[in-house]
Amino acid sequence: MAEQGREPGGHRDEEPRLTGKEEAAPAPKKRRLAGGERYVPPPRKLSTVVSFGAEHFAETSYYFEGGLRKVRPYYFDFRTYCKGRWVGRSLLHVFGTEFRAQPLSYYRAAARAGRLRLNEEPVRDLDIVLKNNDFLRNTVHRHEPPVTAQPLRILAEDEEVVVVDKPSSLPVHPCGRFRHNTVIFILGKEHGLTELHTLHRLDRMTSGVLMFAKTAAVSKRIDEQVRERQLEKEYVCRVVGEFPEHEVVCEEPILVVSYKVGVCRVDPKGKPCKTVFQRLSYNGKTSVVKCLPRTGRMHQIRVHLQYLGHPIVNDPIYNMEAWGPDRGKGGKIGKTDEELLKALVEEHHSKQSLEILGILEEDLNSSGENKDCGDSGNCTKSLETDPVNGNSYPAEDEKDPQSDEKDPKKDVKDPERDDIAAYAPNSGVNLETLDKDKELGLCGNQDGSPGRKGWEEKDPLCLECRMSRQDPSPKELVMFLHALRYKGQEFEYCSNMPEWAMDDWVE
Repeated sequence: MAEQGREPGGHRDEEPRLTGKEEAAPAPKKRRLAGGERYVPPPRKLSTVVSFGAEHFAETSYYFEGGLRKVRPYYFDFRTYCKGRWVGRSLLHVFGTEFRAQPLSYYRAAARAGRLRLNEEPVRDLDIVLKNNDFLRNTVHRHEPPVTAQPLRILAEDEEVVVVDKPSSLPVHPCGRFRHNTVIFILGKEHGLTELHTLHRLDRMTSGVLMFAKTAAVSKRIDEQVRERQLEKEYVCRVVGEFPEHEVVCEEPILVVSYKVGVCRVDPKGKPCKTVFQRLSYNGKTSVVKCLPRTGRMHQIRVHLQYLGHPIVNDPIYNMEAWGPDRGKGGKIGKTDEELLKALVEEHHSKQSLEILGILEEDLNSSGENKDCGDSGNCTKSLETDPVNGNSYPAEDEKDPQSDEKDPKKDVKDPERDDIAAYAPNSGVNLETLDKDKELGLCGNQDGSPGRKGWEEKDPLCLECRMSRQDPSPKELVMFLHALRYKGQEFEYCSNMPEWAMDDWVE
């Protein structure tokens, strides 16, 4: 399918609402515990019907400032069952080795504040050894990056589908640092549209036609068209230089370099791809090009255009100096993958534009990515279920009709599969000696649980509350790549041509 990165598919969202009744697990036969042995309750049996609901939408609210849509900070619980690799390790060791974006002093302070809970009991000692089925909850003060204030326009709606014109910079589903600033949450909060099934996805920075099914049956029917290659997709972009007048077909294989940062490149070891390009216009500096993707690899259109020597004009990844003097043309980079990633991050850091990638500098210090993956082919699915490290998803990858048959469970996300994380690295405050009463007095209730109105007070453990970040400009949040048309056997949806693709557009 088309130019998409990766994001949780269907309803595999980061923290869905249980719409069915939660079934109580059968009471286990309690065995006699040895002296000092800790009892672990059995895992809860959850309904498989999940969706976001009113209680999630009410977590916080939007406000608009400087052409940006912003989310007021809020408190949020990340939850997870103990990973197999954690069994037998202390909680302190797990935090220190897998969640290095925060210092251990943060987790000690969070435990004192009652923000860490194990099997719903406050964690008093981080040296506690984890056991199978342990259930961990971490309450954090959450800040989301701003997105463009351009409206999310509904192009069509009937009893089967909802079709929207997605603005650039807006993720489809909750992922990484984004939750309320996503298409799914805006549709639910502002349009009352919930329990939607994703039919395809778009990069966060890609704008254009985005379709949702209202029922599983409709989703299955259209997905069959995807697998049979009966869905036609047309994109338009503006690229550097004079693109050839004749039709250009690029079939270079694409390899993912980093899911965390969101970078791919052409490589013989990559997955097979095919994109057809046709120039529409040329203004003496840049060209408007029609793109017809025949497969759906991550960043496929963007990577193929870079390889051809005509990257998208304002692509924040593939039109950067970090790729070398030729900016990756012909696959010539002259760097190892590690050197490339470092150069990309340093280039954005120097321009104070890391947030355009959807990541923060401290995100890069967290644990290595893809720990649960045996090979790159399965990493996307694994990482989709761990969207809570505060790390960015590089955006959402549309299903490949060749290799990605729809998993019948893909529209269901286990709400207990989220990793524990926090957003408060060392900020110069002595977290070890932070006064507990002050902690709870500012951000907590009398029972020790954190208060929920996160935007009313600054949180004493939250780095973001103490920092002043420069907002990106609305212009920086627009990339010149747009999904113009989607056509199936029984439907065709189009959006207007974006302004930057018009013949009279002035750079």
